[in-house]
Amino acid sequence: MDLAFTPEEQAFREEVRGWVKAHLPAEIAQKVHNALRLSRDDLQRWAKILGQKGWLGYGWPKAFGGPGWTAVQKHLFEEECALAGAPRIVPFGPVMVAPVIMAFGNKEQQERFLPGIASGEVWWSQGYSEPGSGSDLASVKTRAERQGNNYLVNGQKTWTTLGQYGEWIFCLVRTSTEGKPQTGISFLLIDMKSPGVSVRPIRLLDGECEVNEVFFDNVVVPAENLIGEENKGWTYAKHLLSHERTNIADVNRAKRELERLKRIAKAEGVWDDSRFRDQIALLEVDVVALEMLVLRVLSAEKSGKNSLDIAGLLKIKGSEIQQRYAELMMLAAGPFATPFIEEAMEAGWQGNFPGGVVANAPLASTYFNMRKTTIYGGSNEVQRNIVAQTVLG
Repeated sequence: MDLAFTPEEQAFREEVRGWVKAHLPAEIAQKVHNALRLSRDDLQRWAKILGQKGWLGYGWPKAFGGPGWTAVQKHLFEEECALAGAPRIVPFGPVMVAPVIMAFGNKEQQERFLPGIASGEVWWSQGYSEPGSGSDLASVKTRAERQGNNYLVNGQKTWTTLGQYGEWIFCLVRTSTEGKPQTGISFLLIDMKSPGVSVRPIRLLDGECEVNEVFFDNVVVPAENLIGEENKGWTYAKHLLSHERTNIADVNRAKRELERLKRIAKAEGVWDDSRFRDQIALLEVDVVALEMLVLRVLSAEKSGKNSLDIAGLLKIKGSEIQQRYAELMMLAAGPFATPFIEEAMEAGWQGNFPGGVVANAPLASTYFNMRKTTIYGGSNEVQRNIVAQTVLG
């Protein structure tokens, strides 16, 4: 196993670093480094900048308009973007549904949907979870009944991240009740402007509406929007979830947030507390271990060996690390982690009282928000069962 980068890979890193530095808007980077609110315009502005370069679909093969990068190049691109303060690419289009369309969609679907995803012009949402169907996705109840050349869709999705911005949504729908629950699920693409689609934001503790409920009331969806075969959606969903779980691990963001934790600890005077530094050191060991695990997978791919099927393991460790650095940041800031007045933050008020550095402002809300990371994308308890079965045997 060779974890060292070649001179060519180091040159690629420098190329990416230089391009990102030249094209990432400074005001967006400032927000990311201080965990301030990113608007829809911020997220889509960066997506379109990447799209113009041909890098929004950075994991895509050349056959579908991507750069055709190796696994190592993709990792280096993600790392340089994260360290520079670039927003995370909203994954639902380029990282999640696009690979499904490439692998299981027909030529017409690929030509219709992939260009808008690659350019950043079309915002996609994910319609998986339902009330009562979260980790147990096989129990979804949203119904799609075939009526001639259309499906009639009725049901509800929930926890739809940034669904208030969605223009299209990919959904798991039930098309059959025969046999096992998994065998009656189909994968359907739905235009969110269709009559009968309604979105109700869920307001969280921090005042944001990061997640939403999406309702389908007799929504007519052309049958041509069905991906692959009817009742085969569970296979396509598993293909997508492997991409989602690897994305959740996000070791590069963890490295950036680790440095932010150190800055906050020094600013708040707790860096000199050896016991607190010990906690930071333990976290750093976990971040390095997660990175080594990612690099092992990349090394296996580079050498032509079968890569380790450890998406679930990456998700478990990555999500736990995210919770831990959010907790340590809040502990470092103490009472100054608590105030959260969005209008005051936007006006810079948080930096105008003793101890009130901008970086502290959203720490409590971030901590509470991060409690979900071990649940979404398949709860960590479920992931441990999967790892036990597929990795340990």
